[in-house]
Amino acid sequence: MKRFVENRFGLMLLVLVALGALYGVAFLTRPAPTPPPAKAPQKVVVESVMAVCPAPRGAEVSVLSEPGAGQVTVGGKAVAEPSWRSAIKGDEPVVVTGTGARASGLEASIGTRVTKGRSRGLAGVRCTEPAGSTWLVGPGPSAADVELHLANADASPALADVNVYSAEGPVIGDAGRGITIKPGAHLVLDLKTIAPSATVAAVEVTTISGRLAVAARTELDAGGVDWLPAALPPATRVVVPGIPSGEGRRELLVAAPGAEDARVQVRAVSTDGSYAMKGRETVDVPAGSVAVADLTKGLDGHAAALVLTSDVPVVAGMAVSTSADVAFTAGTPALDLGSAAAGDRRGSSLVLSAVGGPGRVRVRTTRETTTVDVPAARTKVVKVSGGVVVTPVSGEVYGGRVTRERVKGGELITVGTLSPGRTWTMLPTFTADPAVILP
Repeated sequence: MKRFVENRFGLMLLVLVALGALYGVAFLTRPAPTPPPAKAPQKVVVESVMAVCPAPRGAEVSVLSEPGAGQVTVGGKAVAEPSWRSAIKGDEPVVVTGTGARASGLEASIGTRVTKGRSRGLAGVRCTEPAGSTWLVGPGPSAADVELHLANADASPALADVNVYSAEGPVIGDAGRGITIKPGAHLVLDLKTIAPSATVAAVEVTTISGRLAVAARTELDAGGVDWLPAALPPATRVVVPGIPSGEGRRELLVAAPGAEDARVQVRAVSTDGSYAMKGRETVDVPAGSVAVADLTKGLDGHAAALVLTSDVPVVAGMAVSTSADVAFTAGTPALDLGSAAAGDRRGSSLVLSAVGGPGRVRVRTTRETTTVDVPAARTKVVKVSGGVVVTPVSGEVYGGRVTRERVKGGELITVGTLSPGRTWTMLPTFTADPAVILP
C-alpha cells in the first residue's frame, strides 16, 4: 500500500476516488428541485360539436349557430341558416354536428306543443353531448310515466348502468345493470321496470364503456308533460335557477346519493332579494334517498333561484306546476362560459339570478343585443323572443328560459336551464413526466 501511495499515479487515483465518493453523496442527498407551478386550464374556442336530440314523433328541432367557415348538419343534412327549425319525422334520435367556426356556440333543442288530451302541455329539452355520466331528478314511476331515452351516436357499443334513488333509499336490483346499446342505436326504457314504486327519483346513468346521450320524458298522472333537464353532478353547493313566477306548486327535490345523511341549507334569490324561507331553512336528506320540500309559500309566486349548501354532495332539481302543466329545472353551473338557447316560441323570458355580488350579461337575440344588469343577490326577468345567446360580463350569474302559453283551462309552461354554452371549453394543461412510462 505504501508503494502504491508513493507512486504518483496511484495517489492521483485515490484522490479521484475520494472526490467521486464526495460528489456522489452530495448528489444523492441534495434537496429535490421545486416543481414548476401547475398551469391553470386554458380557455379555447370549441371547433367540433356533436349533440343528440331525443325524437318523439311530432317534435320540432331548433338549431342556433354562428355564421362562418365550417358546417352544421342535422340528421346528416347540411344546414346553412344560422337559425333553423323543422318538424321531426319518425322516432329516431336526431344527431346535430358542427365543425370549424360554426361549431362555436352551436345550440340545439327539441320541443312539442299539445293543447288537448292527456299529453297536453309545452315540453322541451336541450340536445346533449354524449357523456359517461348523467344525472336527472324528478317524479318517479308511481306518480308519472317516465321514459328514459338512451342514444349511442358513436361507432362503438356502449355498456351502461342505471342507478335510481327514491324517497325510501337506493333501488336495489339488476334491472338497470349491464344495458348494452349498439353503435348508432337507441333505447327507450320505462323507469317503472327498475323502480316501480318510487314517487320521486334521482337517476344516474353511467357508462362502463362508450358514451350515451341521455334524456327523460315525464308525463304526470295528474296532468302535465315535460322533459327533465340534466342536473349538476353531486356537489356541496348547488344553484337551481330559472324558477318562474306565477301560480302553482314549487317543489324542491334533493338527493344524497352517498353513504352519509345530508343537511342542506336553502336560500332563495328572488326578485325581492335573498332570504331563508321560514320553516324551510334546512332540508334533511337520509343517505341514498331523495327528499321533497314544498317551497310554494316560501317563494310566494316570485321568480327565483335556489342556493343549496350541504355538508355532503347532493343533486337537486325542482318541479314547477300550474293548473294545466308541469315544468322542471335543476342544478346548473354559472354562466361563466356563456350560454345559448335555440327555439323561436313566443311568450319566453329569461330568469337571471346574481348570487352574491351584482352581475352583468349581454343578451343577443335575432332582433337586438342588450346589456342586462342584475342587482346583487336578486333575480331579474327579461322578455325575449327567438334564439338567445347570453354572454357573461361580470359577477356570478345563473339562468333559465321560461316559455308560457295561456290556453283554455290553464297555463302551459316549460323551463330550459341555461347550461354552459359550446362557445368555449377549458382545456387542461399537461406536464411531461418520464415516470408515466417507467415500470
